[in-house]
Amino acid sequence: MLCGVSPTEPQAGGRAAIRLLQGYIWHAQDADVDLEQFLPRELDLPSPPGLAEQESAHVLWDTVNPPFAFFESGDPTASQVFYQFTVLRVYDERPDNTELHEDAAAASQALGPLLDGTPDGVGWQLWEDLREL
Repeated sequence: MLCGVSPTEPQAGGRAAIRLLQGYIWHAQDADVDLEQFLPRELDLPSPPGLAEQESAHVLWDTVNPPFAFFESGDPTASQVFYQFTVLRVYDERPDNTELHEDAAAASQALGPLLDGTPDGVGWQLWEDLREL
């Protein structure tokens, strides 16, 4: 699922670290899942037009307590391992929100097949964020 957070258009200028995608990944506690086997730590995304070559987007995940007590199905989340998931990119000059949205869409398209390739029982919920860190 990809939902959007629409921040106000920020002031331009200077380096900026922007969250493109944010969300959660989870799996059963007894599952032998190593996300390193399925997800990269960097994504190559196209550079915004008119700007110098940008560095890769960074893919981060850290273990967190379940952010909600139950799934929509009513099943408890306590038996799952949850990860906070973030895709961020550092820009030399902060692009406008249209260009950031394009980067978030490209990151989502790149990650989709990788997430689909995770073992059965791995779930995720990601959304577009576009806020500065």
